[in-house]
Amino acid sequence: MPPEATPDLPSQYSPGAAEPDLYERWRDAGVFGADPAHTTREGGDRDPFTIVIPPPNVTAVLHMGHGLNNTVQDVIIRWRRMAGDEALWVPGTDHAGIATQNVIERQLARDDGKTRFDLGREAFVERTAAFVEETGGTILRQLESIGASCDWTRTAYTLSPELSRAVREAFVHLHEKDLIYRGHRVIHWCPRCLTSLSDEEAEFSDTTGTLTHISYPLADDPSRAITVATTRPETMLGDVAVAVHPDDERYQDLIGRRVRLPIAGVEIPVIADEYTDPAFGSGAVKITPAHDANDFEVGLRHALPSPVVITPTGEMEEVAEAEGRVPAALRGLDRFEARTRIVEMLGDEGRLVKVEQHQHAIRRCYRCDTVVEPRLSDQWFVRMAPLAAPALDAVRTGRIRILPERWEGVYVHWMENIRDWNISRQLWWGHRIPVWYCDRCGGEPIVSRTDVERCPTCGGAVRQDEDVLDTWFSSWLFPFSTLGWPDRDSPDLRAFYPTDVLVSAPDILFFWIARMVMAGYEFMGEAPFHTIYLHGVVRDAQHRRMSKSLGNGIDPMDVVRKYGADALRWTVVAGLGMGTDVILDPEDLESTFAPGRNFATKLWNIGRFLLANTGTVRVRPLGDIDPARLARADRWILHRLDVAVGEADEALGPARPTKRDGDGRPSWPETDRRAGLRLSEYAESARRFVWNELADWYVEAIKGRLAAGGEDGEVARAVLVHAFDRALRLLHPIVPFITEALWQSLPLADRAPDELLARASWPVRRASPPGAGEFDLVRDAVVAVRQIRADAAVPPGKVVEAVLVPPRDDGRAREVLESETAIIERLGRATVTIAGEPPSGAAAHAVLAGGTEVVVPLAGMVDVAKECGKLRGELQDLEQRIAGLAQRLGNEKFVARAPASVVEGERQRLREWSTRREQLSDKVRSLCGS
Repeated sequence: MPPEATPDLPSQYSPGAAEPDLYERWRDAGVFGADPAHTTREGGDRDPFTIVIPPPNVTAVLHMGHGLNNTVQDVIIRWRRMAGDEALWVPGTDHAGIATQNVIERQLARDDGKTRFDLGREAFVERTAAFVEETGGTILRQLESIGASCDWTRTAYTLSPELSRAVREAFVHLHEKDLIYRGHRVIHWCPRCLTSLSDEEAEFSDTTGTLTHISYPLADDPSRAITVATTRPETMLGDVAVAVHPDDERYQDLIGRRVRLPIAGVEIPVIADEYTDPAFGSGAVKITPAHDANDFEVGLRHALPSPVVITPTGEMEEVAEAEGRVPAALRGLDRFEARTRIVEMLGDEGRLVKVEQHQHAIRRCYRCDTVVEPRLSDQWFVRMAPLAAPALDAVRTGRIRILPERWEGVYVHWMENIRDWNISRQLWWGHRIPVWYCDRCGGEPIVSRTDVERCPTCGGAVRQDEDVLDTWFSSWLFPFSTLGWPDRDSPDLRAFYPTDVLVSAPDILFFWIARMVMAGYEFMGEAPFHTIYLHGVVRDAQHRRMSKSLGNGIDPMDVVRKYGADALRWTVVAGLGMGTDVILDPEDLESTFAPGRNFATKLWNIGRFLLANTGTVRVRPLGDIDPARLARADRWILHRLDVAVGEADEALGPARPTKRDGDGRPSWPETDRRAGLRLSEYAESARRFVWNELADWYVEAIKGRLAAGGEDGEVARAVLVHAFDRALRLLHPIVPFITEALWQSLPLADRAPDELLARASWPVRRASPPGAGEFDLVRDAVVAVRQIRADAAVPPGKVVEAVLVPPRDDGRAREVLESETAIIERLGRATVTIAGEPPSGAAAHAVLAGGTEVVVPLAGMVDVAKECGKLRGELQDLEQRIAGLAQRLGNEKFVARAPASVVEGERQRLREWSTRREQLSDKVRSLCGS
């Protein structure tokens, strides 16, 4: 029977109107929440599946990198939620010490003309906290707009009391194990941010600078001198020695003697140390322990002093042990201004040998891009080698897998060469280091989990360490601090740790990810996750990384407003090959996001057609349909659905490790270690099924049955609704809004009124029905007829005659074609005859995979003589080009002298032209007879 009514589905989908309402419906229904009691670890019947968000800067706004990263996480978490796991996605933000403090300092300077020192520490922290309270949730609200299905009831903040308690516990724990210590060492210093930086925060940047060669005269024989070269001549005022290699014969008689330091005039020794390379430059190097990390180690070996000649703000001054070294004319000058002046002074003294251009790498602050200054300072450090050992072993043995695998080598190299982590920062915004000092008792550090009010030894006053901890010191605890640690009896910690997948861009592999692995083993005894998925970065059409400084970014909120969240999500997921970058054009948002918008439009139109042909009458579940009633097209689309589900499952991969290693902990078998999370392949499988197979073929094939009604029409409706239902489930993790809107309109007989697609079950692959592939022959025949029409330029309105000739020994093919003639005629715009022999005369031919021949006589359809002349001319032209190219490739001189890429390109062109020649020859023989 025909449908009773057509649901009120608008002709066009309006994401701006639908998406906010759908999101609120999900939130109100508690779709995103996770209950530890439901997990198998707490006696429930669901496997836990947990992702922790890479916590964005609390003052940040959404950019395309966030859009990509969080879309990937949302696809994974929605997939596992639908697959029946108790899926938890933990959201949160990072207090971002340096970045947030920079924001407030710029505000102070712009609005009040003040510095933080004018305000004072307490007032500055209060102002920063108020700013964060007012604006800190911006990026989280924007994540909601792109559909992020986080459990917002568990939103974490690294400076919250709960996570601050975890930070204190971690610091004290490591200090008690002698893994945290106070050290007097050369560190990376940012003169702009006025704080130390870790190795990872001081990023290398290639630059073209100068190499200044300076002559240091012997103190007892000024006629002789040693030449040294430096890229930073301003540091020479802090030199305490000149070092040569102990085996360098050129300087044997100078070891132990003294040279006079130009400009400063002080005498310094010539020392022997294997640190120097006799083959580099003059083989002699200046030693400046206070301003170079390698020189500092040399200074320790030789008990040399460490005079500091550059202030924290990057100006020349006699800071420590440097009396008499910095002339008055240089004091107060910026280090780079002083560099120029010192070179001039060396020239005036006759001690400038030469200055040459030099390409080298310098370190810059990762937040403000200021050139970093190596500086001697008292800092807190974490001993990393003991923490790195189990984290390194976890990747080597497969307990943790890294996707794509090329990053494993990078991870291993960094871990094998890890250096101690400088965790103290000279900032005011962040976790204050939990160390106090009593000056009366000698200033020995008092490390405590709780605030110290009085000295435990003498009862006197104490002062807390002025520094705060590196922001990453709180973030490296994120997988378990967000679940209740250090309370080990926390239900969340028991149920959801260890987590499962960590999704990130590669640029914080060392900042955060590797440190989380180390923290997991140290504080929890096991890895915090089993999979590290490193996606590519977002680049513009010129393959430049999107950034504010380049002005080539895309605001995801603009995309959402114009095209909807689903369009954004589809575009980035469909373009996300394993480990590849996503290329988007900020100059042309219309074409950039057209694939996502067009796909949403196609999906909506399929839904409108389906509903127009099913009405509001609840369609029988497929399980109630007698399999014998299924038509050939029905069996085919159900088979293609199963194929799509299987491909999606394989692309997404195993959700968790499927074996255990020698100590009983989960590990990845070698067959699965590289499998899964191929999101673009999953998207393509789902797209192909919905667009190419369901819409382009099945819907077209059953239109007559739907219009006719009756039992056959009811079967077609049941199959169509079932296939579209499963397709929407398959697509929901990528495009959750439009799939939910359509699913709510489906006339499903077995759906509860308040049921949501976001909570529906993931489709399961079934055994394909018998004869599921027979419709492929029908489809191939239609494709062949359409191709012949296109090749022969048959006008669209003309109906052609098509003769189908199945192999004589293939009775089944004949039966299929005879029973499906009506579909072939309608879809191919042809009258179809099934024959035993192909007709004679001018005709176009095609042979299908099973041997069936498709023949379309063209007399009366096209001007055969004219078409033959055109084809023969094209063939003749191609023959000449092939002959010329073959002659070129036969020239031994060309092959020997041309670049290999050029030769291979020509060979590929020859292969392509040869294939085209065969195709043209076939057409000429088919249509023209010779």
